[in-house]
Amino acid sequence: MGADDAVLANALKGWRFLHRRGFIEGFGHLSVRVPGSDRFLLTRHMLGLKAEADDMLRVDMDGRKHAGRGELPGEYPIHLEILRARPDVNSVIHYHGMHSTAFTTSGLALKPIHMVGTLFHDGVPVYPDPRLVTNKQRGEALAKALGPHRVALLYAHGAAVTGTSVEEAVASAFLFEENARRACISASINKAVWIDDELAAATGTELLKSRGPLKRVWAMVEAEADEA
Repeated sequence: MGADDAVLANALKGWRFLHRRGFIEGFGHLSVRVPGSDRFLLTRHMLGLKAEADDMLRVDMDGRKHAGRGELPGEYPIHLEILRARPDVNSVIHYHGMHSTAFTTSGLALKPIHMVGTLFHDGVPVYPDPRLVTNKQRGEALAKALGPHRVALLYAHGAAVTGTSVEEAVASAFLFEENARRACISASINKAVWIDDELAAATGTELLKSRGPLKRVWAMVEAEADEA
């Protein structure tokens, strides 16, 4: 299996994993750079669980589709402009997380409240526009709001999660939403008690060095794919 084939296969595994857990359904999409090229793979508009290779569109950095069946998702500028602005990012996932998005309309900033949440200890910026990111200007504004961070929330809309690979992006989305879910539970019981900033930074740095939680989630993806 060549590098392109491996990236495609993992993108499909990751897509199915997130879809089964309600991350994607009819409203999300996933992208990953094609190794050694200026193009990226992007899930087509309205893709369901039964995703196949041709459902991953091959797109250039001008937003032109070169291969694949179906239409580009309307918010393809999310992927295009983040990938353009962040050479260190190779995969982007946009989804409408129930728990994480709630923090954009609650008056509370989402911070690490659980060990896995410390992966995002450097902050979770909020892009302040709830409108669909359907053009270059909004895509650039979102990429600017994201800055050097691993994830950004879109006000009253959703999340954009990045990774150095599709495996990392999928695992990060899963862990980001897990932290948000636990924060919502804590806030509903009494109040959200966040992990101290210094401790969160130390814990997150350690986890990113070992990559333990990211590897653990991807092992779940692989196991599920084998069972299917």
